[in-house]
Formats: sequence, structure tokens, C-alpha cells
Amino acid sequence: MKNLENKVAIITGAGSGIGRATALLFAKEGAKVVVSDIDEENGKSVVSEIVKSGGEGFFIPSDSSKAGGHQSLVEGTLKKYGGLDIAVNNAGIGGPIAATGEYPLEGWQKVIDINLSGVFYGLRYQIPAMLKKGGSIVNVASILGQAGTKGSPAYVAAKHGVVGLTKAAALDYADQNIRINSIGPGYVKTPLVTNALDTETMEGLVSLHPMGRLGESEEIAELILWLASSKSSFATGAYYPVDGGYLAQ
Repeated sequence: MKNLENKVAIITGAGSGIGRATALLFAKEGAKVVVSDIDEENGKSVVSEIVKSGGEGFFIPSDSSKAGGHQSLVEGTLKKYGGLDIAVNNAGIGGPIAATGEYPLEGWQKVIDINLSGVFYGLRYQIPAMLKKGGSIVNVASILGQAGTKGSPAYVAAKHGVVGLTKAAALDYADQNIRINSIGPGYVKTPLVTNALDTETMEGLVSLHPMGRLGESEEIAELILWLASSKSSFATGAYYPVDGGYLAQ
């Protein structure tokens, strides 16, 4: 039997990168995958990949920075599939690069809205939909949910917030069969990274990882799959790095 047979899963930011890899893996493992992204073209493309591979997927456009976007996403999922078992709050942006004392205010607000408030809004509507029969939620944080870096105060603050929010929510629902965990990817070869950085900067990022390379989206998806499945049935409120040794230094 497949790990996610007949499970219904929402994945935000599923149009590319880690979200896309997770959507494809979940479908392969038997889940009915609700692909959500603000980019309709990419989101529908992922659904097409799922269907061509024999899986089941459905696209719902959603702006993760808006509470209403998450409400509509959950309501649309319930209407389509009649339940919700798994949610992956993955949507995120990098934001501007600037020192804290010079950081653009609009950049701060946008990063917090998507990377932190967006995760809260997801939980706010996903949890009630799971209360009847339980479920698993995975929040995608970052290594920068545990460490700092220069020039990204909004991103670091948001990802630290995701780790804390995950712990608080997990404790609220630990006795109601809803498990909530967060993960901390290192730098991964996603469009968010590769499209924004030059070769020299990329080489610098690689050097920060003791394994001597960046991660692959598919490697991160495997950890998310484990946390989403019954194989991690005693895991909740935890933070799991998947970072090529970055945080061990």
C-alpha cells in the first residue's frame, strides 16, 4: 500500500521548487493533491504532470498572504474531495537584501505577510477541517529559522516565527490527533535561489554546507512525505533540519 493512499493534501507554493517536488511525490504515493499557487500557469502545469503520471490532482489559485486565500483554498478542497488529511505550508519569498537599519518597510511587510502570517492563516483554516479525523501539517521554515544571516532580517524573523508558531499550534492539538511539525531546509536549488544569484554567490552558498553542495527539492520532499505519513505518528511540535550539515557547524 502506498504511504498516502486516499489521503487529501493541500500544498501551497506548489507551482515550483520544493512545493512542486512534494506535490509530485505525494501523488505518486497515492494522495489526492490540491496544488495551490499564486502562479496559475505553473500550478496547472504541476497538475498536468500529476495526471500524466497516473495520479490525482486539482489546482486552486490562492494568495498565501491573505487569510481569505486560505479560507477559499480549504473550502474548495472540502468541496472537491470531502475532507483534508495533510497540509504543507510551503509558499514563501526571499525578500529584499539590506541591513536592518536600512531595510525597506514595504519589503518587511511583504515577507512577513507571506512567510509568517501566511503560515498562520493556513493553520487557522486547515486545523478546523482536520478536527473530525485528525491530520498532519508540515510548515516549511528554513535553516534561518534557527540561525541568522546578514541582510535578511525579515526572512530570518519570519522563519524563526514559523518554528515557534509550529510548536505552539502542535501543543494546542497534540491530544486531538493533529500533528504539526516544521522543517529547516538548507539552501536548495530552487528558482527562488538559482534565478536570483550569480555564479560567485552560488559558489559561496555551496561552501557553507559541509556536504559541499546545495540540496535538491526532491530530497526535501522526502522528509515532508515522512512527516505527512503515519510513519511519523509520534512526531509533533518538532523542527527537522535537512541542510547538508549547515546547522551542525
